[in-house]
Amino acid sequence: MRIALSLAVAFTALSATPSLAADGQHLFQENCSACHQVTGKGVPGAFPALAGSKVAQGDPKEPIGRVLNGRGGMPAFGGELSDTEISSILTYVRGAWGNKAKPVAPTEVASLRTGAKRENAKASLQAH
Repeated sequence: MRIALSLAVAFTALSATPSLAADGQHLFQENCSACHQVTGKGVPGAFPALAGSKVAQGDPKEPIGRVLNGRGGMPAFGGELSDTEISSILTYVRGAWGNKAKPVAPTEVASLRTGAKRENAKASLQAH
């Protein structure tokens, strides 16, 4: 029974990945391509390239945090996009334009979103 359940979970995760990437392409085009371009090459000096990016392909915590909280001139999408939408975008980015990184699960985004809320709550309690 355990083996069958494990296989079912693994199959579900693998079969969901193409869907995440397909949805992610659409969401990327709607939310990210104005700056990072449809080609993922960005705009030199203004918006970083995602194609070939070590950040985009590295530890998923870094790009998840950037999408949730913004960075520099990049807006925070944590209030705009769901965990599944963010995971879809990042799964697409991590596999598009020659990038070869593993997909990002919605649970990874949810975990960091929850952690960010706790950190922000602690920061608001500190004396200014």
